[in-house]
Amino acid sequence: MYKRIVLAYDGSGSGQRALLDCRDIAQWGQSELFLVAVMPSPTTPIALEAGMYDSVADDRLRSDYQRILDDGLQRLAGAGHTVSGELLVGDTVRAITEYARKVAADLIVVGHKHLEGWAARWWRGATSPALIEHAHCSVLVVITH
Repeated sequence: MYKRIVLAYDGSGSGQRALLDCRDIAQWGQSELFLVAVMPSPTTPIALEAGMYDSVADDRLRSDYQRILDDGLQRLAGAGHTVSGELLVGDTVRAITEYARKVAADLIVVGHKHLEGWAARWWRGATSPALIEHAHCSVLVVITH
C-alpha cells in the first residue's frame, strides 16, 4: 500500500486527471499527499551572460505556477484530504525525484497526454520516461488522449 504519495501537478487536462486518480488512491490507502508544481529555472548561464533575465517575467511565471499549485491543493482539500504543497524550481525530473526522496515517498503520480506526430513529441520532450528512470520509488503515469 502506498502511504506517501507525491503528485506532480501542472494544471493541464492530464494533470487534473492524475489529481483525480491520486485522490482515489490516497483515499483508498489513507495516504499522506504531497502536491508539487515545478517551475522551470528562470535563469540559465546563457540567459545571464546575454543579459536576458527579466525579474518581472520571473515573478509573473512564479505567480502562475503558484496559482496552479493552489488550485490543486484546494481541489484535494475540498475532497477531504490533508495535503501539503510546494512550488519547486528547476529541471522537472530532478526536482520531482529529489522532493520524493526528501519526503520518503513510495509513489509518484504524474499526468501524461499522448501527442500526435513525432515532431510534437520531440518538441515537448519526454518527462514521464525520464521520471521512471530516475525515481527511487514507483511511478504512476495517468494517460489521457
